[in-house]
Amino acid sequence: MHSLLLILALLGALAFEFVNGFHDTANAVATVIYTRSLRSHWAVLFSGLLNFAGVMLAGVGVAYSIVHLFPLDALSSTGALAGHGLAMIFAVLGAAMIWNLGTWFVGIPASSSHALIGSILGASMGFCIQQGIPLQEGVAWDKARQITAALLISPLFGFLCAYLMLRLMRRFCTDPKLFQAPQGEAPPPWWIRMLLIATCGGVSFAHGSNDGQKGMGLVMLILIGLAPATYALNLQARPELNQRASVACRRMAELLPEGPARLPVSQELQAYLRGTAVPSGLRLSLQQSAQVWSQDLSNLPADERIAFRNLTGLQARCLRKLADQGGPQAQEMRQAARDLEAPIEYVSDWVKLAVALALGLGTMVGWKRIVVTVGEKIGKDQLNYGQGAAAQLVAASTILLADVMKMPVSTTHVLSSGVAGAMSAQKCALQRRTLLSIGLAWVLTLPACITLALGLYLGLS
Repeated sequence: MHSLLLILALLGALAFEFVNGFHDTANAVATVIYTRSLRSHWAVLFSGLLNFAGVMLAGVGVAYSIVHLFPLDALSSTGALAGHGLAMIFAVLGAAMIWNLGTWFVGIPASSSHALIGSILGASMGFCIQQGIPLQEGVAWDKARQITAALLISPLFGFLCAYLMLRLMRRFCTDPKLFQAPQGEAPPPWWIRMLLIATCGGVSFAHGSNDGQKGMGLVMLILIGLAPATYALNLQARPELNQRASVACRRMAELLPEGPARLPVSQELQAYLRGTAVPSGLRLSLQQSAQVWSQDLSNLPADERIAFRNLTGLQARCLRKLADQGGPQAQEMRQAARDLEAPIEYVSDWVKLAVALALGLGTMVGWKRIVVTVGEKIGKDQLNYGQGAAAQLVAASTILLADVMKMPVSTTHVLSSGVAGAMSAQKCALQRRTLLSIGLAWVLTLPACITLALGLYLGLS
Protein backbone atom coordinates (compact mmCIF):
# COMPACT_ATOMS: atom_id res chain seq x y z
CA MET A 1 0.00 0.00 0.00
CA HIS A 2 2.82 2.35 0.89
CA SER A 3 4.51 1.79 -2.49
CA LEU A 4 1.21 2.29 -4.32
CA LEU A 5 0.64 5.63 -2.60
CA LEU A 6 4.17 6.70 -3.48
CA ILE A 7 3.69 5.80 -7.15
CA LEU A 8 0.29 7.52 -7.35
CA ALA A 9 1.67 10.69 -5.74
CA LEU A 10 4.66 10.77 -8.11
CA LEU A 11 2.43 10.21 -11.14
CA GLY A 12 0.19 13.03 -9.94
CA ALA A 13 3.14 15.44 -9.68
CA LEU A 14 4.37 14.49 -13.16
CA ALA A 15 0.83 14.82 -14.52
CA PHE A 16 0.76 18.38 -13.15
CA GLU A 17 3.96 19.16 -15.06
CA PHE A 18 2.53 17.59 -18.24
CA VAL A 19 -0.59 19.78 -17.95
CA ASN A 20 1.64 22.75 -17.19
CA GLY A 21 3.53 22.04 -20.43
CA PHE A 22 0.59 22.26 -22.80
CA HIS A 23 -1.13 24.96 -20.74
CA ASP A 24 1.75 27.43 -20.42
CA THR A 25 4.10 26.77 -23.31
CA ALA A 26 1.48 27.77 -25.85
CA ASN A 27 2.37 31.30 -24.82
CA ALA A 28 5.95 30.80 -25.98
CA VAL A 29 5.05 29.47 -29.43
CA ALA A 30 2.16 31.84 -30.16
CA THR A 31 4.34 34.61 -31.60
CA VAL A 32 6.45 32.42 -33.90
CA ILE A 33 3.34 30.65 -35.20
CA TYR A 34 1.36 33.82 -35.86
CA THR A 35 4.27 35.63 -37.46
CA ARG A 36 4.83 32.60 -39.76
CA SER A 37 8.37 32.22 -38.43
CA LEU A 38 7.87 28.50 -37.80
CA ARG A 39 5.17 26.05 -38.70
CA SER A 40 3.18 24.95 -35.69
CA HIS A 41 4.56 21.39 -35.47
CA TRP A 42 8.17 22.62 -35.66
CA ALA A 43 7.45 25.41 -33.17
CA VAL A 44 6.07 23.08 -30.48
CA LEU A 45 8.89 20.57 -31.04
CA PHE A 46 11.49 23.33 -30.73
CA SER A 47 9.78 24.69 -27.62
CA GLY A 48 9.51 21.23 -26.09
CA LEU A 49 13.23 20.59 -26.52
CA LEU A 50 14.13 23.97 -25.00
CA ASN A 51 11.76 23.33 -22.08
CA PHE A 52 13.52 20.00 -21.52
CA ALA A 53 16.91 21.71 -21.56
CA GLY A 54 15.68 24.43 -19.18
CA VAL A 55 14.62 21.85 -16.61
CA MET A 56 17.85 19.86 -16.86
CA LEU A 57 20.02 22.96 -16.39
CA ALA A 58 17.87 24.55 -13.68
CA GLY A 59 18.91 25.16 -10.09
CA VAL A 60 16.82 24.27 -7.04
CA GLY A 61 16.03 27.69 -5.51
CA VAL A 62 12.50 27.94 -6.93
CA ALA A 63 11.85 24.25 -6.13
CA TYR A 64 12.49 24.77 -2.45
CA SER A 65 10.55 28.04 -2.40
CA ILE A 66 7.59 25.74 -3.15
CA VAL A 67 8.61 23.16 -0.53
CA HIS A 68 8.93 25.85 2.16
CA LEU A 69 5.29 26.82 1.66
CA PHE A 70 4.15 23.50 3.16
CA PRO A 71 3.66 23.43 6.96
CA LEU A 72 6.69 21.90 8.62
CA ASP A 73 4.38 19.83 10.85
CA ALA A 74 3.19 17.99 7.73
CA LEU A 75 6.68 16.52 7.52
CA SER A 76 6.91 15.53 11.15
CA SER A 77 9.70 13.58 12.73
CA THR A 78 7.78 10.40 12.02
CA GLY A 79 8.27 11.03 8.32
CA ALA A 80 4.70 10.00 7.59
CA LEU A 81 3.13 11.67 4.61
CA ALA A 82 0.78 8.73 4.24
CA GLY A 83 -1.86 10.46 6.36
CA HIS A 84 -2.50 14.18 6.42
CA GLY A 85 0.62 15.09 4.45
CA LEU A 86 -0.31 12.79 1.59
CA ALA A 87 -3.85 14.19 1.59
CA MET A 88 -2.24 17.63 1.24
CA ILE A 89 -0.24 16.52 -1.80
CA PHE A 90 -3.26 15.05 -3.59
CA ALA A 91 -5.40 18.09 -2.71
CA VAL A 92 -2.75 20.44 -4.13
CA LEU A 93 -2.30 18.45 -7.34
CA GLY A 94 -6.03 17.94 -7.82
CA ALA A 95 -7.00 21.58 -7.30
CA ALA A 96 -4.19 22.95 -9.50
CA MET A 97 -4.97 20.55 -12.37
CA ILE A 98 -8.73 21.14 -12.20
CA TRP A 99 -8.17 24.89 -12.55
CA ASN A 100 -5.51 24.54 -15.25
CA LEU A 101 -7.63 22.20 -17.37
CA GLY A 102 -10.73 24.35 -16.91
CA THR A 103 -9.04 27.57 -18.04
CA TRP A 104 -7.28 25.73 -20.89
CA PHE A 105 -10.60 24.30 -22.11
CA VAL A 106 -12.13 27.77 -22.47
CA GLY A 107 -8.90 29.18 -23.96
CA ILE A 108 -8.05 31.65 -21.17
CA PRO A 109 -4.32 32.10 -20.44
CA ALA A 110 -4.17 31.47 -16.69
CA SER A 111 -1.18 30.94 -14.44
CA SER A 112 -0.07 27.47 -13.38
CA SER A 113 2.10 29.17 -10.75
CA HIS A 114 -0.89 31.02 -9.28
CA ALA A 115 -2.83 27.75 -9.29
CA LEU A 116 -0.06 25.84 -7.51
CA ILE A 117 0.56 28.51 -4.86
CA GLY A 118 -3.16 28.93 -4.17
CA SER A 119 -3.61 25.17 -3.89
CA ILE A 120 -0.72 24.87 -1.42
CA LEU A 121 -2.16 27.66 0.73
CA GLY A 122 -5.62 26.06 0.68
CA ALA A 123 -4.32 22.61 1.65
CA SER A 124 -2.11 24.18 4.35
CA MET A 125 -5.14 25.95 5.81
CA GLY A 126 -7.04 22.67 5.86
CA PHE A 127 -4.15 20.92 7.61
CA CYS A 128 -3.93 23.65 10.26
CA ILE A 129 -7.69 23.68 10.86
CA GLN A 130 -7.77 19.91 11.29
CA GLN A 131 -4.71 19.80 13.54
CA GLY A 132 -5.81 22.76 15.67
CA ILE A 133 -2.83 24.88 14.62
CA PRO A 134 -3.51 28.66 14.42
CA LEU A 135 -3.49 29.76 10.76
CA GLN A 136 -1.12 32.61 11.48
CA GLU A 137 1.42 30.09 12.79
CA GLY A 138 0.90 27.04 10.61
CA VAL A 139 0.77 28.67 7.17
CA ALA A 140 4.00 30.11 5.75
CA TRP A 141 2.50 33.57 5.25
CA ASP A 142 5.84 35.41 4.93
CA LYS A 143 6.99 33.14 2.12
CA ALA A 144 3.53 33.23 0.56
CA ARG A 145 3.55 37.04 0.56
CA GLN A 146 6.95 37.14 -1.16
CA ILE A 147 5.87 34.68 -3.84
CA THR A 148 2.48 36.33 -4.36
CA ALA A 149 4.17 39.72 -4.74
CA ALA A 150 6.44 38.28 -7.44
CA LEU A 151 3.42 36.75 -9.21
CA LEU A 152 1.49 40.04 -9.09
CA ILE A 153 4.31 42.42 -9.97
CA SER A 154 5.88 40.42 -12.82
CA PRO A 155 3.00 40.97 -15.33
CA LEU A 156 3.07 44.73 -14.70
CA PHE A 157 6.84 44.65 -15.12
CA GLY A 158 6.40 42.67 -18.36
CA PHE A 159 3.87 45.17 -19.76
CA LEU A 160 6.03 48.19 -19.01
CA CYS A 161 9.28 46.65 -20.27
CA ALA A 162 7.71 45.39 -23.50
CA TYR A 163 6.19 48.82 -24.07
CA LEU A 164 9.58 50.49 -23.62
CA MET A 165 11.36 47.81 -25.64
CA LEU A 166 9.14 48.35 -28.68
CA ARG A 167 9.48 52.12 -28.44
CA LEU A 168 13.26 51.73 -28.46
CA MET A 169 13.09 49.31 -31.38
CA ARG A 170 10.97 51.75 -33.37
CA ARG A 171 13.42 54.55 -32.65
CA PHE A 172 16.65 52.74 -33.53
CA CYS A 173 15.59 50.14 -36.12
CA THR A 174 15.20 51.67 -39.58
CA ASP A 175 13.76 48.61 -41.35
CA PRO A 176 9.97 49.10 -41.51
CA LYS A 177 9.45 45.39 -42.18
CA LEU A 178 10.06 44.66 -38.49
CA PHE A 179 6.84 46.49 -37.58
CA GLN A 180 4.59 44.98 -40.24
CA ALA A 181 2.10 42.17 -39.74
CA PRO A 182 2.64 38.90 -41.66
CA GLN A 183 1.29 38.82 -45.20
CA GLY A 184 -0.50 35.59 -46.04
CA GLU A 185 1.58 32.49 -45.38
CA ALA A 186 4.90 34.07 -46.34
CA PRO A 187 7.61 33.89 -43.61
CA PRO A 188 9.26 37.12 -42.44
CA PRO A 189 12.70 38.26 -43.69
CA TRP A 190 15.41 35.87 -42.49
CA TRP A 191 16.90 38.15 -39.83
CA ILE A 192 13.52 38.87 -38.30
CA ARG A 193 12.72 35.17 -38.44
CA MET A 194 15.94 34.30 -36.58
CA LEU A 195 15.16 36.97 -33.96
CA LEU A 196 11.70 35.57 -33.31
CA ILE A 197 12.90 31.96 -33.19
CA ALA A 198 15.69 32.91 -30.78
CA THR A 199 13.33 34.78 -28.44
CA CYS A 200 10.84 31.87 -28.59
CA GLY A 201 13.68 29.58 -27.54
CA GLY A 202 14.55 31.95 -24.72
CA VAL A 203 11.00 31.95 -23.36
CA SER A 204 10.79 28.15 -23.63
CA PHE A 205 14.12 27.65 -21.87
CA ALA A 206 13.19 30.12 -19.13
CA HIS A 207 9.78 28.46 -18.70
CA GLY A 208 11.43 25.07 -18.31
CA SER A 209 13.88 26.45 -15.80
CA ASN A 210 11.28 28.18 -13.61
CA ASP A 211 8.20 25.99 -13.96
CA GLY A 212 10.20 22.77 -14.04
CA GLN A 213 11.50 23.57 -10.57
CA LYS A 214 7.94 23.68 -9.25
CA GLY A 215 7.50 20.06 -10.34
CA MET A 216 10.87 19.14 -8.85
CA GLY A 217 9.83 20.66 -5.53
CA LEU A 218 6.59 18.64 -5.47
CA VAL A 219 8.34 15.38 -6.36
CA MET A 220 11.08 15.89 -3.75
CA LEU A 221 8.46 16.73 -1.11
CA ILE A 222 6.69 13.44 -1.86
CA LEU A 223 9.95 11.48 -1.75
CA ILE A 224 11.11 13.14 1.49
CA GLY A 225 7.80 12.27 3.15
CA LEU A 226 7.18 8.78 1.78
CA ALA A 227 10.76 7.54 1.44
CA PRO A 228 12.66 9.51 4.11
CA ALA A 229 15.30 6.82 4.63
CA THR A 230 16.52 7.44 1.08
CA TYR A 231 15.62 11.06 0.30
CA ALA A 232 15.39 13.08 3.55
CA LEU A 233 19.15 13.68 3.32
CA ASN A 234 21.35 13.76 0.24
CA LEU A 235 23.41 10.62 0.83
CA GLN A 236 25.30 11.24 -2.43
CA ALA A 237 26.24 14.83 -1.62
CA ARG A 238 29.82 15.94 -2.18
CA PRO A 239 31.78 15.48 1.09
CA GLU A 240 32.79 19.15 1.12
CA LEU A 241 29.12 20.21 1.44
CA ASN A 242 28.68 18.20 4.64
CA GLN A 243 32.03 19.44 5.91
CA ARG A 244 31.02 23.05 5.28
CA ALA A 245 27.77 22.47 7.19
CA SER A 246 29.75 21.03 10.12
CA VAL A 247 32.11 24.03 10.17
CA ALA A 248 29.16 26.45 9.99
CA CYS A 249 27.49 24.74 12.98
CA ARG A 250 30.66 24.99 15.06
CA ARG A 251 31.25 28.63 14.16
CA MET A 252 27.67 29.67 14.94
CA ALA A 253 27.81 27.80 18.27
CA GLU A 254 30.81 29.97 19.18
CA LEU A 255 28.87 33.15 18.47
CA LEU A 256 25.64 32.27 20.29
CA PRO A 257 25.14 32.66 24.06
CA GLU A 258 25.10 29.60 26.31
CA GLY A 259 21.97 28.43 28.02
CA PRO A 260 19.77 25.36 28.46
CA ALA A 261 16.82 24.75 26.15
CA ARG A 262 13.55 25.84 27.72
CA LEU A 263 11.52 23.49 25.47
CA PRO A 264 12.31 20.55 23.19
CA VAL A 265 14.72 22.03 20.65
CA SER A 266 12.43 21.91 17.58
CA GLN A 267 9.57 23.50 19.51
CA GLU A 268 11.84 26.23 20.83
CA LEU A 269 13.20 27.07 17.38
CA GLN A 270 9.70 27.19 15.91
CA ALA A 271 8.58 29.42 18.78
CA TYR A 272 11.45 31.80 17.99
CA LEU A 273 10.42 31.99 14.35
CA ARG A 274 6.91 32.97 15.48
CA GLY A 275 8.00 35.33 18.27
CA THR A 276 10.98 37.33 19.43
CA ALA A 277 12.82 35.44 22.22
CA VAL A 278 16.19 34.14 21.05
CA PRO A 279 16.22 30.34 21.57
CA SER A 280 18.77 29.42 24.22
CA GLY A 281 18.87 25.84 22.91
CA LEU A 282 20.04 26.85 19.40
CA ARG A 283 23.70 26.82 20.44
CA LEU A 284 23.53 23.29 21.86
CA SER A 285 21.60 21.97 18.86
CA LEU A 286 24.24 23.39 16.48
CA GLN A 287 27.02 21.74 18.49
CA GLN A 288 25.24 18.39 18.23
CA SER A 289 24.53 18.89 14.51
CA ALA A 290 28.21 19.63 13.85
CA GLN A 291 29.04 16.13 15.06
CA VAL A 292 26.38 14.56 12.82
CA TRP A 293 27.56 16.45 9.72
CA SER A 294 31.14 15.30 10.32
CA GLN A 295 30.07 11.65 10.14
CA ASP A 296 28.82 9.47 7.28
CA LEU A 297 25.10 10.32 7.06
CA SER A 298 24.26 6.83 5.85
CA ASN A 299 25.09 5.65 9.39
CA LEU A 300 22.29 7.80 10.78
CA PRO A 301 19.26 5.59 11.59
CA ALA A 302 16.61 5.88 8.87
CA ASP A 303 13.89 7.05 11.26
CA GLU A 304 16.09 9.93 12.46
CA ARG A 305 16.99 11.33 9.05
CA ILE A 306 13.86 13.38 8.43
CA ALA A 307 13.99 14.74 12.01
CA PHE A 308 17.59 15.84 11.42
CA ARG A 309 16.63 17.37 8.07
CA ASN A 310 13.79 19.35 9.65
CA LEU A 311 16.03 20.47 12.51
CA THR A 312 18.65 21.70 10.03
CA GLY A 313 16.01 23.68 8.15
CA LEU A 314 14.85 25.28 11.40
CA GLN A 315 18.43 26.15 12.38
CA ALA A 316 19.00 27.85 9.01
CA ARG A 317 15.79 29.87 9.31
CA CYS A 318 16.68 30.94 12.86
CA LEU A 319 20.13 32.08 11.71
CA ARG A 320 18.53 34.11 8.91
CA LYS A 321 16.18 35.76 11.40
CA LEU A 322 19.09 36.58 13.71
CA ALA A 323 20.99 38.03 10.75
CA ASP A 324 18.01 40.18 9.79
CA GLN A 325 18.24 41.83 13.22
CA GLY A 326 21.62 43.24 12.21
CA GLY A 327 24.93 43.15 13.99
CA PRO A 328 28.55 42.55 13.01
CA GLN A 329 28.02 38.81 12.41
CA ALA A 330 24.91 39.21 10.22
CA GLN A 331 26.65 38.35 6.95
CA GLU A 332 28.43 35.41 8.54
CA MET A 333 25.11 34.08 9.83
CA ARG A 334 23.52 34.32 6.38
CA GLN A 335 26.43 32.39 4.89
CA ALA A 336 26.12 29.76 7.62
CA ALA A 337 22.41 29.39 6.80
CA ARG A 338 23.30 28.82 3.13
CA ASP A 339 25.93 26.24 4.14
CA LEU A 340 23.35 24.38 6.23
CA GLU A 341 20.74 24.39 3.44
CA ALA A 342 23.11 23.26 0.67
CA PRO A 343 23.25 19.55 1.69
CA ILE A 344 19.49 19.21 2.30
CA GLU A 345 18.06 21.26 -0.57
CA TYR A 346 18.82 19.07 -3.55
CA VAL A 347 17.07 17.37 -6.46
CA SER A 348 18.00 13.86 -7.58
CA ASP A 349 19.10 13.51 -11.21
CA TRP A 350 16.31 11.07 -12.05
CA VAL A 351 13.74 13.54 -10.69
CA LYS A 352 15.09 16.26 -13.01
CA LEU A 353 14.91 13.89 -15.96
CA ALA A 354 11.35 12.75 -15.19
CA VAL A 355 10.09 16.34 -14.76
CA ALA A 356 11.93 17.46 -17.92
CA LEU A 357 10.29 14.68 -19.94
CA ALA A 358 6.82 15.42 -18.51
CA LEU A 359 7.09 19.15 -19.21
CA GLY A 360 8.71 18.68 -22.63
CA LEU A 361 6.10 16.16 -23.79
CA GLY A 362 3.26 18.27 -22.43
CA THR A 363 4.53 21.17 -24.52
CA MET A 364 3.88 19.24 -27.72
CA VAL A 365 0.14 18.70 -27.20
CA GLY A 366 -2.90 20.82 -26.48
CA TRP A 367 -1.25 24.15 -27.33
CA LYS A 368 -3.71 25.47 -29.92
CA ARG A 369 -6.46 26.92 -27.69
CA ILE A 370 -4.13 29.29 -25.84
CA VAL A 371 -2.16 30.15 -28.99
CA VAL A 372 -5.32 31.45 -30.65
CA THR A 373 -6.02 33.71 -27.67
CA VAL A 374 -2.50 35.17 -27.50
CA GLY A 375 -2.04 35.52 -31.24
CA GLU A 376 -5.45 36.83 -32.27
CA LYS A 377 -7.49 38.03 -29.31
CA ILE A 378 -5.31 40.35 -27.23
CA GLY A 379 -5.06 43.09 -29.86
CA LYS A 380 -7.56 44.04 -32.55
CA ASP A 381 -4.75 44.07 -35.10
CA GLN A 382 -2.66 41.01 -35.89
CA LEU A 383 0.57 40.58 -33.97
CA ASN A 384 3.53 41.94 -35.95
CA TYR A 385 7.16 40.84 -35.92
CA GLY A 386 8.51 43.57 -33.62
CA GLN A 387 5.72 43.15 -31.10
CA GLY A 388 6.30 39.40 -30.91
CA ALA A 389 10.06 39.80 -30.47
CA ALA A 390 9.71 42.50 -27.78
CA ALA A 391 7.17 40.46 -25.79
CA GLN A 392 9.26 37.29 -25.94
CA LEU A 393 12.55 38.98 -25.10
CA VAL A 394 11.03 40.67 -22.05
CA ALA A 395 9.29 37.48 -20.92
CA ALA A 396 12.47 35.39 -21.13
CA SER A 397 14.50 38.03 -19.25
CA THR A 398 11.87 38.43 -16.53
CA ILE A 399 11.56 34.69 -15.91
CA LEU A 400 15.34 34.16 -15.79
CA LEU A 401 15.64 37.08 -13.36
CA ALA A 402 13.01 35.38 -11.18
CA ASP A 403 15.15 32.21 -11.27
CA VAL A 404 18.07 34.17 -9.85
CA MET A 405 15.82 35.57 -7.12
CA LYS A 406 14.45 32.04 -6.40
CA MET A 407 10.88 33.17 -7.07
CA PRO A 408 8.21 31.39 -9.16
CA VAL A 409 6.53 33.62 -11.74
CA SER A 410 3.83 33.08 -14.34
CA THR A 411 5.01 32.62 -17.92
CA THR A 412 1.40 33.04 -19.01
CA HIS A 413 0.86 36.45 -17.47
CA VAL A 414 4.34 37.81 -18.16
CA LEU A 415 4.08 36.99 -21.87
CA SER A 416 0.43 37.99 -22.25
CA SER A 417 1.11 41.33 -20.57
CA GLY A 418 4.23 41.71 -22.74
CA VAL A 419 2.13 41.27 -25.88
CA ALA A 420 -0.36 43.85 -24.58
CA GLY A 421 2.47 46.27 -23.73
CA ALA A 422 4.10 45.90 -27.15
CA MET A 423 0.78 46.47 -28.90
CA SER A 424 0.08 49.55 -26.76
CA ALA A 425 3.48 50.98 -27.69
CA GLN A 426 2.44 50.87 -31.35
CA LYS A 427 -0.97 52.32 -30.48
CA CYS A 428 -2.82 49.16 -31.47
CA ALA A 429 -6.29 48.81 -30.01
CA LEU A 430 -6.61 46.05 -27.42
CA GLN A 431 -9.57 43.71 -27.12
CA ARG A 432 -11.06 44.58 -23.76
CA ARG A 433 -13.09 41.40 -23.52
CA THR A 434 -9.99 39.19 -23.78
CA LEU A 435 -8.00 41.36 -21.38
CA LEU A 436 -10.91 41.27 -18.93
CA SER A 437 -10.99 37.45 -19.13
CA ILE A 438 -7.23 37.22 -18.55
CA GLY A 439 -7.43 39.75 -15.71
CA LEU A 440 -10.37 37.92 -14.16
CA ALA A 441 -8.45 34.64 -14.28
CA TRP A 442 -5.47 36.44 -12.72
CA VAL A 443 -7.64 37.72 -9.84
CA LEU A 444 -9.71 34.56 -9.32
CA THR A 445 -7.01 31.88 -9.60
CA LEU A 446 -5.66 32.26 -6.05
CA PRO A 447 -9.02 32.30 -4.18
CA ALA A 448 -10.49 29.61 -6.45
CA CYS A 449 -7.56 27.24 -5.95
CA ILE A 450 -7.41 27.96 -2.21
CA THR A 451 -11.09 26.98 -1.95
CA LEU A 452 -10.70 23.90 -4.18
CA ALA A 453 -7.64 22.60 -2.32
CA LEU A 454 -9.19 23.28 1.09
CA GLY A 455 -12.30 21.31 0.12
CA LEU A 456 -10.31 18.46 -1.42
CA TYR A 457 -8.02 18.20 1.62
CA LEU A 458 -10.90 18.08 4.09
CA GLY A 459 -12.59 15.45 1.93
CA LEU A 460 -9.47 13.30 1.47
CA SER A 461 -8.28 13.45 5.08
